[in-house]
Amino acid sequence: MLKIAQIGIGNWGRNLLRNFAALSDAQVTLCCDQNKKVLESIKAQYNNKIKVTTRFDDILEAPDIDAVVVATLPQTHAHFAVKALSSGKHVFVEKPLSLDITDAEKMIKAAETNKRLLMVGHLLLYHPAVRKLKGYIEQGYLGDVHYLYSTRVNLGQVREIENALWSLTAHDISVAMYLLNKKPLKVAATGKAYLRKNIQDVVFLNISFKDNVIAHIHASWLDPHKIRKFTVVGSKKMAVFDDMDPAEKIRIYDKGYDWQKNVGTYDTFLTLREGDINIPRVDMVEPLKLECQHFVDCIKNKKRPFTDGENGLSVLKVLKAAQESLELDGIPVKIK
Repeated sequence: MLKIAQIGIGNWGRNLLRNFAALSDAQVTLCCDQNKKVLESIKAQYNNKIKVTTRFDDILEAPDIDAVVVATLPQTHAHFAVKALSSGKHVFVEKPLSLDITDAEKMIKAAETNKRLLMVGHLLLYHPAVRKLKGYIEQGYLGDVHYLYSTRVNLGQVREIENALWSLTAHDISVAMYLLNKKPLKVAATGKAYLRKNIQDVVFLNISFKDNVIAHIHASWLDPHKIRKFTVVGSKKMAVFDDMDPAEKIRIYDKGYDWQKNVGTYDTFLTLREGDINIPRVDMVEPLKLECQHFVDCIKNKKRPFTDGENGLSVLKVLKAAQESLELDGIPVKIK
């Protein structure tokens, strides 16, 4: 039985704990947080089966702990992850991997040096609907992908430290890179802070990829709608992934333009195509459950995680370039 410890039991940390604790081949034995009331609630919720502590060193010093889940503030990810990896523990880090590229590279190096797994929580890459959509693209069902765009908005929690770019768009960036399977070249980002000074609550990203493909991302916690949607426009068909729809996660639209020949002159012209709408079945399992199970499976089978440190670093590079563009009022910045 794999034994897991977790540091950080905030709003999302509780979801991670719930899923890791429910796995049949792993056991969460220790939780660490600075809030003693939170720790007491964890003890009560899990009938004292999970020990609690305010000292991270208790996790590092526990010889029976195989892996550590880091769900703390992003600026502390590297600190805790490197220490855990250096003490011989495998590490799962909630997104983003880090706020700094140098720190992210240190995390990757620590994993390699100590021969331990490092995985980042790019949750949507484990979503059954996203996986199904990826399959359609790889099969050529949509044709050549011209562009995609996503909307991730809500009237939600106002952050005090991170802006909407860092809080929300890592999901969409990771999905765009996964679906397109192309290298992002540059990004232009604009945004405004309406509720807190210098903390943008609305951002717009335009990412340019190889082969003239673009991705647009709109993210905000200041919006009248709650939307979690991706649209992929291909040369043959168009697809929409709507994560807020409880039953119809994907819709395939047989819409587009076709080139037709004029029999008399042999000229070509565009004609509009309006075909059927296909709603494929998606066998849903909670993505977070799949993500947590994948981490455990990779440890047991000694396999590299799908969202490993390098995957986290690639998304971080886009975020860093987008932040620079945001500060330059939308001037495009090359992604290193």
